[in-house]
Amino acid sequence: MAFQPTNLIDGHFQHSNLFRHLPVFDEIFYHGLSQPKVQLYRAVREGQACKLLATTVVRQGEDILWGSTKDLLEQCVRQAAMMVQGIYTFDLLTFDIHAETGMFLVDEFARLIVNHSLKIRCGYQRLIKYGSVYGLLQKMVDEPWGKITFKSAVEVFKNKPSFLGSLIKRLLPQAAFTREPVIVLINDMSMNPLYDPAHELQQRMLRRYLDDLAQDTVDFLPEIYIQDKNGARELMSGTKV
Repeated sequence: MAFQPTNLIDGHFQHSNLFRHLPVFDEIFYHGLSQPKVQLYRAVREGQACKLLATTVVRQGEDILWGSTKDLLEQCVRQAAMMVQGIYTFDLLTFDIHAETGMFLVDEFARLIVNHSLKIRCGYQRLIKYGSVYGLLQKMVDEPWGKITFKSAVEVFKNKPSFLGSLIKRLLPQAAFTREPVIVLINDMSMNPLYDPAHELQQRMLRRYLDDLAQDTVDFLPEIYIQDKNGARELMSGTKV
């Protein structure tokens, strides 16, 4: 089913933990997953349309916190599903797993989802914000009973210096050979971040991948951001945001 896209700017998505370090946009629309664990957004910046690819990662060994967070959110969605009418999907766009899990109220968030469901027609979606949670609730079918499918996109990575380069390389086919501006965002939730400027092997491999990308670029050099607990950096230029 084709949905009427929601401009996420109207729900202050630009201020979410996912987008807060990125350039300011006039419009942001979510278009699902372009590949497993990679979110696709279409945005407008200073009148120029662009494509944005966002992937959220967490280090293996730290993923237990993400697992418990996911269980909590799924519990909220299951509880809400018992009170709605119709078939829905709930796409989790972002959630700061370190910020507020202990203060999260399952009943309150479930009720918020239910209240939003009452305002959605088939083929439409609504952005739901609860604390640092941002998610899209979409109504698929009218039914006298309720079902909500929870969707999330978080990748667990192993402690290997090659992972960052291979992750970017996996994204390159979607960023290279394009005639529109492309922004790639790697959102690292790890307490022990993936990006290590002091790791010589990682930085050497990363530089090689980025140089190859620059050679393949047609009109617009992609912007590649990585953000973690230490802040954000644009990798093509090497500048801190």
